[in-house]
Amino acid sequence: MSFTVLIPARLGSTRLPRKPLADIAGMPMVVRVARQALLSDASNVVVAADHGDIVAACQAHGITALLTRTDHATGSDRLAECCELLGLNGDDAVVNVQGDEPLIDPRLINACAAELEAHSDCVMSTVAHRIHDAGDFNNPNVVKVVLDAKGRALLFSRASIPCWRDAPNAASLSSPPPLRHVGIYAYRAGFLRAFPGLTISPLEVTESLEQLRVLWHGERIAVHVTQLALKGGVDTPADLERVRALCLRER
Repeated sequence: MSFTVLIPARLGSTRLPRKPLADIAGMPMVVRVARQALLSDASNVVVAADHGDIVAACQAHGITALLTRTDHATGSDRLAECCELLGLNGDDAVVNVQGDEPLIDPRLINACAAELEAHSDCVMSTVAHRIHDAGDFNNPNVVKVVLDAKGRALLFSRASIPCWRDAPNAASLSSPPPLRHVGIYAYRAGFLRAFPGLTISPLEVTESLEQLRVLWHGERIAVHVTQLALKGGVDTPADLERVRALCLRER
């Protein structure tokens, strides 16, 4: 199996200005993400940046980075341009690792890529893990996914799905437990390059979930259910301090 890891990195952030360059134990966050990705089985790891400062920081640490346009609406659009720049197309496998996941487990990257390879009928793959906490299940910031018999996504939602008729408040979660979606994706490069041209779906707008566009157009997404403990990404200043503390302890 051969795949390329692409890491979208945008300098602007409302909650954390210049987030990709935030220092974590002496290293920019996006560089830490790339170094974790280099521990996977990827044949190539490339940062897709929207600013020269990100490219310079990556190059200073020996990380390959490409400068992409600043006007992309989504990370997927940025990666589509990166695929063009790298000449990736057709069934070439691309794994999108978010630039704010400095603690990502390389095994998770491998598992996502392997899931795509195992499902020739799918244009994408992603990851989920089981929810055991009712608070997470009812939290709209926790995206849920339900699967079909072959492990492909039926629906992603911020709502509490599936909803049990006899326990709609999910005070105690039934078995098997529901699934939380984890935001890592593998794509077939040909589909990724075509994705920005697909009509945005009404459900995607309602839920603010880009992956719903894929399902709305009749394409399939394979889902790997992981047992790995997830350490979480960096969305807020509190997240950044938590990750900094973890990295300092691991030195």
